[in-house]
Amino acid sequence: MNIIEPSVEVYFHIPEDWRDTAESEHPECHIDPVTFLELVGRTCYKSEDRITPDSSSKFVKMLYDRGHHAMLEHCVASVKFICDRGVTHELVRHRLVAYAQESTRYCNYSKSKFGGEISVIKPPELNAEQEQLWQSACLAAECMYMKLVESGVSPQIARAVLPTCLKTEIWATANLREWAHICKLRCAPAAHPQMRELMCKVKKIFAETIPEIFAKLSEHRVQVPL
Repeated sequence: MNIIEPSVEVYFHIPEDWRDTAESEHPECHIDPVTFLELVGRTCYKSEDRITPDSSSKFVKMLYDRGHHAMLEHCVASVKFICDRGVTHELVRHRLVAYAQESTRYCNYSKSKFGGEISVIKPPELNAEQEQLWQSACLAAECMYMKLVESGVSPQIARAVLPTCLKTEIWATANLREWAHICKLRCAPAAHPQMRELMCKVKKIFAETIPEIFAKLSEHRVQVPL
């Protein structure tokens, strides 16, 4: 059994053809998500002539502060989560997102590509005795899974004994308006601690790239969907 740490990776999407055009028309600007939002948003005002190397930040702040959040839907980001399956049960409740997840139907963890073992994520807030109990339960589940597969049971049936803390990888792709909504809910103190840990990492990356939007999001108590 392999115990691993949860992690996130964030990728912002800007259409390549559009990037080439934008860079040729505005060579003075670095085409990043904020500049992309400015170029899109200025269509509404036909004020593209006011674009300067340092105008995008102020413009995007204006859009956000005035509630013109529909513009955020023009920029898309994908996040790769490595986490336990329990966290993904909460994540996939956000419906305006495209998902691709490691499948326990088709992944046979007895194979060499998985090291012939399962990988798990340790729950938080366990003392030494509780962690030992958790590890014992996971090892027992791993043992029974391997025995079932060895006996001829298919992985999609043998998975029934796998623990919720089983490590999984899931890609989530959504526009920035939806990511802002998810961050606001899942970074709140009321969120599940493992979900909150991951989403606070995501929010930090978003805030470093697009502070005009994500640095503004509060972490006050928000009622999280069940």
